[in-house]
Order: sequence, then C-alpha cells, then structure tokens
Amino acid sequence: MATIQAPFGSWPSPIDARLVAAHDGRPEYLGSVGEEVWWTEPRPEEGGRRALVRLAPYGQGGPASVLPAPWNVRNRVIEYGGQPWAGAPRTEGGPLVVFTHFGDQRLYAYEPDAPGAAPVPLTPLSAVVEDGLRWCDPVVLPERGEVWCVMEEFTGPGPTELRRALVAVPLDGSAADDRSRVRELHGDGSRFVTGPRLSPDGRHVAWIAWDHPAMPWDGTEVKAALVTEAGEFTGVCTVAGGPEESVPQIEWAADGALLYASDASGWWNLQRLEPDAWQRGPASGTALCPREEEFAAGLWRIGQKWFQPLPSGLIATLHGRGSMTLGILDPETGDLVDAPGPWTEWGPTLAVTGTRVTGVAASPRTAYEIVELDTCTGHSLVVASRHEDAVDPAYYPEPLIRTFAGPEGRDIHAHLYPPHHPERTAAEGELPPYVVWAHGGPTSRAPLVLDLEIAYFTSRGIGVAEVNYGGSTGYGREYRNRLREQWGVVDVEDCAAVARTLAEEGTADPRRLAIRGGSAGGWTSAASLTSPAAAGLYACGTITYPILDLAGWATGETHDFESQYLESLVGPLADYPGRYHERSPINHAQRISAPFLLLQGLDDVICPPVQCERFLEKVDGRAVRHAYIAFEGEGHGFRRAETIVRAVEAELSLYAQTFGIPREDVPTVELSK
Repeated sequence: MATIQAPFGSWPSPIDARLVAAHDGRPEYLGSVGEEVWWTEPRPEEGGRRALVRLAPYGQGGPASVLPAPWNVRNRVIEYGGQPWAGAPRTEGGPLVVFTHFGDQRLYAYEPDAPGAAPVPLTPLSAVVEDGLRWCDPVVLPERGEVWCVMEEFTGPGPTELRRALVAVPLDGSAADDRSRVRELHGDGSRFVTGPRLSPDGRHVAWIAWDHPAMPWDGTEVKAALVTEAGEFTGVCTVAGGPEESVPQIEWAADGALLYASDASGWWNLQRLEPDAWQRGPASGTALCPREEEFAAGLWRIGQKWFQPLPSGLIATLHGRGSMTLGILDPETGDLVDAPGPWTEWGPTLAVTGTRVTGVAASPRTAYEIVELDTCTGHSLVVASRHEDAVDPAYYPEPLIRTFAGPEGRDIHAHLYPPHHPERTAAEGELPPYVVWAHGGPTSRAPLVLDLEIAYFTSRGIGVAEVNYGGSTGYGREYRNRLREQWGVVDVEDCAAVARTLAEEGTADPRRLAIRGGSAGGWTSAASLTSPAAAGLYACGTITYPILDLAGWATGETHDFESQYLESLVGPLADYPGRYHERSPINHAQRISAPFLLLQGLDDVICPPVQCERFLEKVDGRAVRHAYIAFEGEGHGFRRAETIVRAVEAELSLYAQTFGIPREDVPTVELSK
C-alpha cells in the first residue's frame, strides 16, 4: 500500500472520539449462578450505567441483559465500589439475584425468570446522609432467608464519619423500611472489611480487615470464625496477614482449606491454610507455587478476584510480572499450566462453573472479552463481549515493552506506542511528538491492551508512553515500596526519565513532549509541570480529576478510603508539613509556564473540584495558556459518552495548538491566559 507523507500529528484517522467513548470500560464482577455466568458491563451511551448480564451454560442463546435502564448495578462502598451483585440457583422459579442500584445505593432482590417480576428493595434509605447506607460483596443464602454482605453506614455529614460491618439482610424485604431488621454479624471496629466467605460446610466464615492508616496493599488481616446454627459468629481470630503483609483475597477450597494470596515473600503468592488449623493455635500457610511473580494485585474494589478454586481441587489463578495471564495450578505438585490463546492480560475477576473457568481478557490487538477455559479439554474460547474491529486494525498501534534506566540506575517499566498509520508517514528526519501517560492509583498499573484512546492519538501521528513508575503493582513489593514517602518525587522523576530518554535516543521530538494523567496520574502530571525535576521538559500537559493540594486532601477533602493514604505516600502530615507544602502543585503555580488542560467532574468526592478552583485562582494573571472544563453529573472517572468525546477532543486540540499541528477535525478548545 502506497503511503502519503504528512507531518506527525496531522494524519487523518477513522478512530474518532465517539468510537473511543463507545468502547470505554469493560465487563466486570463475573460470578456463577448455578451453571450460568453473570457479570456487569458498561453502557456509556446510556448515561454510563452498568448493566447486569447473564449467559446460559456453554453460551446457549448468547448473553442477555437482566435489567433495563435506568437500573444501574453499581455501588459506592469506599467510593470506588465493590462486588455489586450475587445470585443463588433455586430448584423452582429460576435464580434469585440481589444487587445494589447506584441511584439510591439500596440492595434489591430480583427473580429474573418470574413473569412480571420487578426488583424489590431489601434495605432502607439512610436517615442521616443521602446515600449514606451502602452495601457490597453480598452472599445470597436462601436457606437462611438472608443476604450476608458489607454495610457502609454514614453517621454524620463528613466524609470520614462512618462505620463498616458485616451484616445479614432479610430476603423478605422486612428491612426495607426498618433499619433495626438488619442484623449485624460482626463489627469489631475494623475500619475496612471485605464480604464474608462461607466454608463449603457452612461451619466457618472468613473475611479480610484492615485499619487506617494502612491501605490494603500495605497490611491486612484475615479473620475467621465459627458460624452457629443461629447464624452468629463466635471465636473470631486472626489467622493470616499482619501490618507488613498484604492479603487481598481469600477463598475456601472444596476440602475446607483456606486459600489466600499473601505478599509475605515480597510477591503476592498463593497460600493454603489447612482445615481448622487456627482452631489448634497459631498456624502459617503453605506456599502453593512460590515464584517471583504476582498472583494478585492491589485491592481497589472490594470483591476483586485473582484466583478461584475448582471443585476438583485445582485452582484457576492469574499470575505474572507486569501483565497477568490465566493459569491452572495443581496445588499438590505446584505445576502451573497457562490457558491457551492470544490474550496477554486478564482482569481481576473470575468465575468457576464445574470444570469451566470464565474471565475477562484482552491483548494489544483485542479489547477485553469474556473468555471461557474448559479445564478438561484445555480449550479456550470467547463466549461474550467478543472483540470486533470497528475500524481496520491496521490503524492500531504496535506497542513495545521497554525498561528504562531512572535515577540511581533504577529500572522503570513502560509501554511504548509509536505513531502508526497504514497510509501515512512523516518526512525523513522528522521526530514525532510524544505524550507520557501517568496511570492512576498510584498503587496500580497500566495494562498492555488495546485501548482505542491510545489508538486515537497514535493513528494521528502522536506517540504515547505509558509509564509504570516506581510504586506500580505487578513487579513485587520492593518496586511498590519505592513510592513510600516519595510521591511527587519518584513518579515525577521516572516519567521524566522516560521522556528524556525518548528524546535523547531520537525516538521523540524533545520540543514536543507532553504529560497527562487522571486522579493520581493527574497529580503526577500537575507535579511534573511544577517540579524542578522536570523543568522545561514538557511543552504542555493534560490534568484530569487531580489531587493538587496535599494538605487539603489530607484534612477532609477526600473520601474515607484514601483519607490517610498520604501517611505512606508522603509521610505523616504532623511530622512533615514541609513536604506537603513543597510537593503540592497548588503552592507552585508560579513555576508553570507550559499550557495545560484541566478536566474535572463536578460530582467527584475523591478528588473534589474545589482543588481545581483554588489552583486556577493561583494561575490566573500569570499569562499561562490553559483551559478548564468541568462536567456536570460526572464523578471520579468519566462514564458518559458525551463527556468522553469532549474530553478526548479537547486533549487533541491542546496538543495541536501547542505542537503547531493544523487540525480541523476537532473543536478548538479555547486556551485563556
């Protein structure tokens, strides 16, 4: 195919912003109901709601949406949400399903196979704070007539005025108007808990708990108890975990052993605690497959699943360094066999039905699909959410996995997406513009998968470098701990090291480098534009729902889950007030010289718009070109199609104006001074 010569950044592309918005999000929260697999999936064109979907055994009849709009199967527990549904098969009448509805945060029961049935509320509305009663990670127990789950209850208007407990909610709806009918199973004062996991015989229960100032990737405890015939917990004790040991998931094996992922070795590996071991006194787990690989990751949402036991005793588990793949582990031998197929990244959600394992997987050429592995035959196939190329895949980027050298020779992991177009090329000797992408979290990771938002830029001739800076998950606890008390230093330095290397080696145009990110990535972007460590490096930046003022964020301007996150990321405020001031972009507006775009959801309670407003007050009058776009009805992470379209097009407009690239296919965002 003949190519046409055109400057980088000016290339035409069939990947427009509406296509990006239509493919935003991925299936989540897989689970089994009898022989069926259920999950939630995004509907950006329907206001960003999450639909509940079911699939009959072996994909018979294809996936079917369970609830029509406006039902939105999602919750706000710890604000990032958690497992929002659960179901149980019944001998008559089809399955019984419970779910949380985002609109009012209540728990509902639903009989999808009953003619004319409608969701029935099970829990009351909060009498203290609007949406102040929330529920997640449920277990449906028809034989007890209850749902066991996590309750988050606000006791006052402040973001940290709340409590969490394990509770039992009656299935008969009697608690819908009577809070006293919600029976508390356990509330020992732990600030955070995951939902209960019942042993196969129903005699034991286990859950995960942790307290401020720890985050779940710092240290958690596994609690276990006996369950009485009346459904009460007795003999509660800690059986695993600790202040410097993170356990993000627990499950029961068919024989009654407790399986859990622990990073006691420096890597999240699978452990087995023998049945009733803690009843005989202190016990320790047995490593099932000790490797310098991760078999889990940071618990950002309650109920995430990186492994699931099979009835046969085998264990389906995600594992890897950086990317995660699906494997089947034989706990007796330690043998681990990976699932066949082209998928290179599996999301933290798995469901088991008999000998079949279902997960959500993607690759650099495919978006997230629902994939089923038959452990008897070893065959894998896509059963739902099949990837279909909306455009010629020749427009997709060809990513590279790179390891860069940072300060003091430390490794920096990154994914490089060079500009790519089947019919365009730049003049010989021209270097492309590059945008450094800083992921959110910051204790998280950028996966190497097909992302049409990245392809939106690379197909137009703008390169992207995703940086898994020090502090990212996927590379062991030591790599994760690089960010301890170094946020705003290590992340900024690592992103700058990647950008400088790309310029020095002749991969990127040193005059056309940019940085962008959302949430913690928005912090890193803003910090990079105000830090001496990156002075003069970036020509512009895109800052999305960011943290801009550490002191404000640490003293009541964020939600409870992360309200003491800075204790580990920066250090205690009382001990290091100077760090909080020196590293905050809001205190160094005078250092900003590069144009920037600031994007913010007005309903964001995690990174509230007040920080953006104060930051802009400091910038006003400084003759720095910038634009601020605030979106009504959007919170932390944009979900609505129209919001995503405007945000993506505004970002391209910023780069076009800053890099001197003529583009007439997107509205020009006005950069004021």
